[in-house]
Amino acid sequence: MRFAVMIEGQEDVTWEDWRALAATCERLPYEALFRSDHYLSVMGEQRRGALDAWGTVCGLAAVTSTLRLGTLVSPATFRHPSLLAKLAVTADHISGGRIDVGIGTGWSEVEHRAYGFAFPDMRTRMDRLAEQLEIISRSWTEGTFSFRGEHWTIEGLDALPKPVQQPRIPLLMGGGAGPRSAALAARWADEYNVVGPPPDEAADRRRRLEEACEKAGRDPATLRFSLMIPFVVGADEAALAASRERYAAEGHGDMSRWLAGTPEQLVARLGEYADAGVERVMLQHLRHRDDEPLELIAAEVVPALA
Repeated sequence: MRFAVMIEGQEDVTWEDWRALAATCERLPYEALFRSDHYLSVMGEQRRGALDAWGTVCGLAAVTSTLRLGTLVSPATFRHPSLLAKLAVTADHISGGRIDVGIGTGWSEVEHRAYGFAFPDMRTRMDRLAEQLEIISRSWTEGTFSFRGEHWTIEGLDALPKPVQQPRIPLLMGGGAGPRSAALAARWADEYNVVGPPPDEAADRRRRLEEACEKAGRDPATLRFSLMIPFVVGADEAALAASRERYAAEGHGDMSRWLAGTPEQLVARLGEYADAGVERVMLQHLRHRDDEPLELIAAEVVPALA
């Protein structure tokens, strides 16, 4: 099992915080640092600030050397697909080929209204996502091409330069592995990420993705499967209880679906996820200025599951 760190960047994460997080991840055995792509707090704290996701990724690409970087996930409603493709290629060149692009439909209506982004119904957002996936992928991999869809039109585009990573930058989709999402992933994605299901639900979503791949004539083993999940860890039961209390005091009420426990308990639980087909875990680190949980997992959990 592989490990990455995921940060909710819209919750007052400063540039100094980002640099410190990247340095921590490069020092510890985390292969990647992902950030959300939001402009407003999703925890109802409207006075919290948010740096732009792709501006952050480009900046971190210039001050890191080994860490992979990416979004989890960029809404198809925020940017024209040509703009997102170009931002990702720019970050890919700055980093020397260490970028992953996560993409999804977008979900926060309040955020869209506040910033003036259109927020159509889910079916339309899925239509936009489908077009974005095709335009972005073709921009990275083809010479001159044209595209005419319901939402975007591309005419005679050869998007240069192409990515450092070949044949393209990895595309990661996030969602619940419903029929249309699974079908899109089978056609366009390199990785599919689910948010916080227990192991039995994760196994069911993995099965649906495998069926979609088989229907599309694709080897299911070529679509990686990952999990994003918030976590709380303590060196022993007393430390775990204290950590839970800190999270509760910060407004995190229901932790029933979190990855929670001592290192030994986390190893056992993550073993269940591995049996369900999860290949990579994005640890949703909600106390982003506290390195201790990342240090503990790096020392006692990662080696047991490597």
